[in-house]
Amino acid sequence: MASSRPNIIVFFTDQQRADTTGAHGNPLGLTPNFDRMAREGTHVYNSFTCQPVCGPARSCLQTGVYANQTGVWRNGRRPHEHLKMLGTYFSEAGYDTGYIGKWHLMPHEYHGAVPAEGRGGYDYWLAANMLEFVSGPYDTHLWDKNNREVKLPGYRVDAQTDAAIRYIDDRAGDEKPFFLFLSYLEPHHQNHSDDYPAPDGYEERYTQAPLPPDLAKLGGTAPQHWPGYCGMIKRCDEALGRIMDSLRSLGIDDNTVILFTSDHGCHFKTRNAEYKRSCHEASIRIPTAIWGPGFMGGGRLSQLCSLVDVPATLLDAGGMDVPDHFMGRSIKQLVANRQIEWPDDVYVQISESQTGRAVRTARYKYSVKCPTVDADGHPIDNAVADEYLDDCLYDLQSDPWELTNLIGMEPFKDVVAEMRARLKAHMKACGEPEPTFLDAPQTYAFQRQPEYHGGSAVT
Repeated sequence: MASSRPNIIVFFTDQQRADTTGAHGNPLGLTPNFDRMAREGTHVYNSFTCQPVCGPARSCLQTGVYANQTGVWRNGRRPHEHLKMLGTYFSEAGYDTGYIGKWHLMPHEYHGAVPAEGRGGYDYWLAANMLEFVSGPYDTHLWDKNNREVKLPGYRVDAQTDAAIRYIDDRAGDEKPFFLFLSYLEPHHQNHSDDYPAPDGYEERYTQAPLPPDLAKLGGTAPQHWPGYCGMIKRCDEALGRIMDSLRSLGIDDNTVILFTSDHGCHFKTRNAEYKRSCHEASIRIPTAIWGPGFMGGGRLSQLCSLVDVPATLLDAGGMDVPDHFMGRSIKQLVANRQIEWPDDVYVQISESQTGRAVRTARYKYSVKCPTVDADGHPIDNAVADEYLDDCLYDLQSDPWELTNLIGMEPFKDVVAEMRARLKAHMKACGEPEPTFLDAPQTYAFQRQPEYHGGSAVT
């Protein structure tokens, strides 16, 4: 007899910009299945990561708290042992739990196999800690719960999807519901080649695809990498369609929740020397949609939501209470009642490229960064800083692509003061010490602040 509680699947992509989806206005037809989820279920239109780096974002998603609280405020760290993760929460609630794909929540000496104590409480395991280093687009290597290496056939997205469908098929109709976390590497770049390897024949489809306005203006590596990136996203969306088809064929589609989201976006080396790790929309805005019981017909949410809201949402979808220490709120409650009290901003912590913090409202984005770096030019190797310097202010209403930095301009000093107060409140709420804030040097409206542009500053 099938469970009355819903099965839950997290379909998790890596480094996917929100504006790659048709639901966000992309004209390329890359995501018809995501768009269907958004149309039939709930589209979390204003969805943002709370940490635009792989490991830190994953730590927040698995634990429900911010990266300074998890201990994973940069890659290569493991969450504090006292923090319970989603696998444990769902197992304790009577779910069969499974994890397939990229983990990235162990130190970097663990490239492939992850010891049992580091797997977040998941029962079924077929994963690699650093999938980008142990596999290629047609060479997928994962490790099972006995730490045996498993090589799967096909393009990497398809190999993981095949494994996920096998997992679902083995549990369809069971009295015990399942919670499956399906974590893809795509459309993240392949690290060793610094490339975006789409499946054969897919990159060619998008060689003439127009660039988003920020990339068209700032360049970076987008002219080289955008076609492959689009091809990878197309294949991920086809995988999403296959998962949805499998649910329908097994007769469990009406009792399964699918939550689609990503860890962060991609700015293609336009804002710093990497692909993320910045406060900009390209780096922090992510595609999120939820489909299934409790979310059908939810429409498009206008409220600002954070990746740290996802753990609370998942537990709530499974009928569990949300722990008091969670920093996020359940989006399911917002779907049920649009009038409930909901934050009007989101908070972002930034590491590795800088020790930074940002807060975003419906109109403005304000960010600060630690002004002190080490001898090699790297940010201080700490989760928090004692002082922060004003870095960016964007008016997203008049400048949605963030091409004009308003920080230091006299007409916006009151906006900076309000945004700084918001930032202080968020920092206090997650246990950060109150720092000293340093004003940016005064500038004037006719002076445009420099932006990073593929290794050089442009004005």
